[in-house]
Amino acid sequence: MKRSELNAIIEEAIVFLDRQNFKLPPFGYWTMEEWVSLNEEYREIRDNMLGWDITDFGSGDYRKTGLLMFTIRNGSFTDKVAYPKPYAEKILIVGEGQITPYHFHWKKMEDIINRGGGNLLVKVYNSTPQEEKSIDPVVVSVDGRRYTVPAGSVIRLTTGESITLPCGQYHKFWGEVGMGTVLVGEVSCVNDDTVDNRFFEPVGRFPTIEADVPIRYPLFSDVKEMT
Repeated sequence: MKRSELNAIIEEAIVFLDRQNFKLPPFGYWTMEEWVSLNEEYREIRDNMLGWDITDFGSGDYRKTGLLMFTIRNGSFTDKVAYPKPYAEKILIVGEGQITPYHFHWKKMEDIINRGGGNLLVKVYNSTPQEEKSIDPVVVSVDGRRYTVPAGSVIRLTTGESITLPCGQYHKFWGEVGMGTVLVGEVSCVNDDTVDNRFFEPVGRFPTIEADVPIRYPLFSDVKEMT
């Protein structure tokens, strides 16, 4: 992805979040110049991958297959003494028809919440011991209602609704076409996308970036390189 595209996506996201009356923590608005001036007091942000995260999953077409995330808080998979939080929180922005491909997590259980905008569609499968998609019915938990649906069912989440996704449950999601961009919340166990994503088909989780313009708002990966 080109840096100019990433800068534009973040600028659009900030405008959308303002329209939804959702404010990021202060570091969500820091420029590259502000980041480079930070001292060790801000080590947690860098170590725990907080901040902006944008991917096109290697598709080359972010608007069709891609996702914007902002990690607000997170613990650590590896250093639970320095960072003992057992939880994480993200905000996501999902466009109409913009797909996040099938994947599950080995260690992270998560709630996906429609915080505003359009409708979020979530398609679910159990996984087999061989990490294939299972044909068995899927038990889903949606806002306190626990029920069973056929494999490959699509759960529609309207504003305020949420679904719990246990470890090992394949899911993909996208914004319902014609209903607008979706503001999505994620509350989960500690998150580490470098080691805890099992995609059904091979994808590029983190983009290769072409530096055609300077960084406006750095991604968490840019920040981590400053260490």
